[in-house]
Amino acid sequence: MPSFRRLLLIAPLSLAVAGCGVLYKQPIYQGNLMEKEAVDQLKPGLSKQQVAALLGTPSVADPFHAQRWDYAATERTNRRGTVESKTLTLYFENDTLVRWDGDYFPEQDLELSQKAYRQFGPNLARDKDKKGRR
Repeated sequence: MPSFRRLLLIAPLSLAVAGCGVLYKQPIYQGNLMEKEAVDQLKPGLSKQQVAALLGTPSVADPFHAQRWDYAATERTNRRGTVESKTLTLYFENDTLVRWDGDYFPEQDLELSQKAYRQFGPNLARDKDKKGRR
């Protein structure tokens, strides 16, 4: 009987802890993650096509401000769900880049992969051989 009571105590407690996100929350990045090298190549006089080739299409296409492109991104990395947002705004005149302001999240692929390795260790799936076995 004591083991059954212990089970009744441990089971709900473990379910509550596992369900509330105390253990781990996946970092979430949404929007435009741009490479720093691409943003560094921006200069006045570039056409919209050249800017789109460097940075990609803007995340916000405003029909009322066709001469302004907004690259917006959000990042949630902690357990509380705090969200940080950044916007890089580009201004054009006659389809030519004039100026830009704001901030952006540089692409963080290498940093994220290193953090994941430290958190989880070498848990990546092994490559399967030709016969489909591990």
